[in-house]
Amino acid sequence: METKEMSEITEKVLQKGGLLSKLYFDMQSEKPEDLQPLMTDLINNRLLKAPGVVYGFGSIDEPIKLEEIYSTSAIVTVLVTDLGALIDVVFNLSPIGIEILKPQGEFVIKSRDLNTLMVRLSEISADYNRYILTRVMSGDDLEKVKESLKSREAQGKRLLEKKSSGEAPKEEPLKD
Repeated sequence: METKEMSEITEKVLQKGGLLSKLYFDMQSEKPEDLQPLMTDLINNRLLKAPGVVYGFGSIDEPIKLEEIYSTSAIVTVLVTDLGALIDVVFNLSPIGIEILKPQGEFVIKSRDLNTLMVRLSEISADYNRYILTRVMSGDDLEKVKESLKSREAQGKRLLEKKSSGEAPKEEPLKD
């Protein structure tokens, strides 16, 4: 399905650290008529509008009956600007599978980009933890966790500000 224009765009994005991937999605419902519109919405309004997604194309299967429920799946080829964008897509949309199509072989990432990526993963983890904890905890325990998360966020911002200003934190040997 790739046109000459898409191929040129793909190569430009890949040269700048992009990735071309195939994502596999599945969805179940008691009503077969709900599945294709829901899957279309997931792809058109969430995947294709996600930050860092350049383009995507694919297909959605007709729903099939599995005992008490109906199921459908979709395969979408997607070009993203960088590994961080792909991680965000995978974390937020939870495909059941992923296949990296390009680049083939090794993927090189600069250490500053890896640092940014690690910070992003930490943010995703903190957001996920916050979401889970606020749904499970209540009362005083929840307030303690919220305060701890605020403190952690403030400390992270201070460290990033120091780093961007060139002020390195004082490093000392760790003690047992």
